[in-house]
Amino acid sequence: MGKFSVLLMMVMMWCWASMAEGEYMLYKDPKQPQNIRINDLMKRMSLEEKIGQMTQIERSVASKEVMKKYLIGSVLSGGGSTPSKHATPKTWINMVNDFQNGALSTRLGIPYIYGIDAVHGHSAAYGATIFPHNSGLGVTRDPVLIKKIGAATALEVRATGIQYTFAPCIAVCRDPRWGRCYESYSEDPEIVRLMTEIIPGLQGEITDDSKKGAPFVNGQQKIAACAKHYVGDGGTHLGENTGSTMISSKKMFGIHMPAYNDSVVKGVATIMASYSSWNGVKMHANRKLVTGYLKNKLKFKGFVISDWQGIDSITDPPHANYTYSILAGINAGIDMVMVPYNYTEFIDGLTYLVKNKFIPMSRTDDAVRRILRVKFTMGLFENPLADYSMIKYLGCQEHRDLAREAVRKSLVLLKNGKSSTKPLLPLPKRASKILVAGSHANSVGYQCGGWTVEWQGSSGNVTTGTTILSAVEKTVDPNTQVIYNENPNRHFLKSNSFDFAIVVVGEPPYTEGFGDSLNLTIPEPGPSTIKNVCGSVKCVVVLIAGRPLVVQPFIDTIDALVAAWLPGTEGQGVVDVLFGDYGFTGKLARTWFKSVDQLPMNVGDPHYDPLYPFGFGLTTTPTKTT
Repeated sequence: MGKFSVLLMMVMMWCWASMAEGEYMLYKDPKQPQNIRINDLMKRMSLEEKIGQMTQIERSVASKEVMKKYLIGSVLSGGGSTPSKHATPKTWINMVNDFQNGALSTRLGIPYIYGIDAVHGHSAAYGATIFPHNSGLGVTRDPVLIKKIGAATALEVRATGIQYTFAPCIAVCRDPRWGRCYESYSEDPEIVRLMTEIIPGLQGEITDDSKKGAPFVNGQQKIAACAKHYVGDGGTHLGENTGSTMISSKKMFGIHMPAYNDSVVKGVATIMASYSSWNGVKMHANRKLVTGYLKNKLKFKGFVISDWQGIDSITDPPHANYTYSILAGINAGIDMVMVPYNYTEFIDGLTYLVKNKFIPMSRTDDAVRRILRVKFTMGLFENPLADYSMIKYLGCQEHRDLAREAVRKSLVLLKNGKSSTKPLLPLPKRASKILVAGSHANSVGYQCGGWTVEWQGSSGNVTTGTTILSAVEKTVDPNTQVIYNENPNRHFLKSNSFDFAIVVVGEPPYTEGFGDSLNLTIPEPGPSTIKNVCGSVKCVVVLIAGRPLVVQPFIDTIDALVAAWLPGTEGQGVVDVLFGDYGFTGKLARTWFKSVDQLPMNVGDPHYDPLYPFGFGLTTTPTKTT
């Protein structure tokens, strides 16, 4: 009888298991309305599964096993974090899919989302098209171009299997001493608002029936975007990265908030909290602005994500009281936390706080509901695995042509000739001998700046692209002799007879606080190169920099000055305009100061006395003559 009972029980358990496997689950049915799918899934989730969704970890500590064991909801690449050096798109996809298989093997099979800083193209991926950084794109004032760049970036990100970018940065940089100023389109909030058209480029154009504030990602060729850094990061005192923005409510909501209003209207899927503070209150702990204004007033229905170890920085020193940081951050309205390494500490801490009712279950549920809403909107439940057919888009010629166009439109001509009657530009393609000089003339890495393959960027051929030197050699008449000397001395200059010189100098690459600068000078040997070359030869100086720098000491020496910002991989775009195939059209999107002692100084200020005012930019007419 005992044996029979055991056998009967085994048969019954097998039947129950079979029924469970065949159970109809609303959340897995794409024909069901989204809210019904979310509600069904939420009812099935344990606290452990919910907290897993709120956790984002770095790829270097992720694995198929970790995804399954800890029910992780998101993975990211930190700056410069790649599967391998010069990883191919296939290598990226294999990694992303491996993590996804781990997520899908969990009890509920909730797919994870992978995020990366594709801030000027898919800039972490070797061989990708690198567009000009935002400081250059703001010069164009061209929302159609920006939207195309967003669409191209989405395709290249998808080419590596990734579905989410921490972009765009919609900071309004009010002080160029800030090391992230090149990530800002302008000092003018209206230009920044215009540039939010990159969001429908990345995500797709919202439909007429879209609900206000709802995230929108249209299909497998688009990616989720992230408006950052909420809010006021471009207005900190002295331009200090992660510092405090000491301004009134009127200025905060008049200068720094409008682009977020527009981003929410355009269906941005996520918003990232800023490291910075507003009048001493950390944004990661600012419930009034995160929950009160963004979620309740603007009706934002996507999820709010922390910055890298952002909740740690709620305390000073960071991580001094991590339990408090979790409590303050989550209760302020942070939905997903970029941990990124010590994920078990975060999971344990958040679990304790929820179980002991320091964080209401309603807050946790709100966070998870928002995360799931984005994932359902993206179609991740139907298409969780990356598509190898997208590989063809990474660095494709069409995107490089678009980047080259963006470079041409982002250039600003600040000076053209020592007198208005004798302009130097456009340069003739047919000449006897020309000199190309400067530390930045033959370096794709310097052209691209920070956030390019490596977090801080680097010099040399960091990725595939066209340097300004190689573009000059390709553009001029075959009989024209092009001599390259990075930093020629006076003896070399006197012993040669050059028709003219192109001097390309500027800032070395940097990212975030490493770029904070109180002097904003061109580093050596830039000034020496300018002095030597332009003192001997007619010269155009091309400045490669993410922001205005001190140039007044050199103005009288040089014949022409071009602000090329950080143009990216397509240096040919600079040369297209120098030699007259296209005209200069760019207008300054930020004020060019005379001295750092004037800073901060923005258009409309009572003490406004710039070297070159906001909106300044000389023009030239395209010519086919040589």
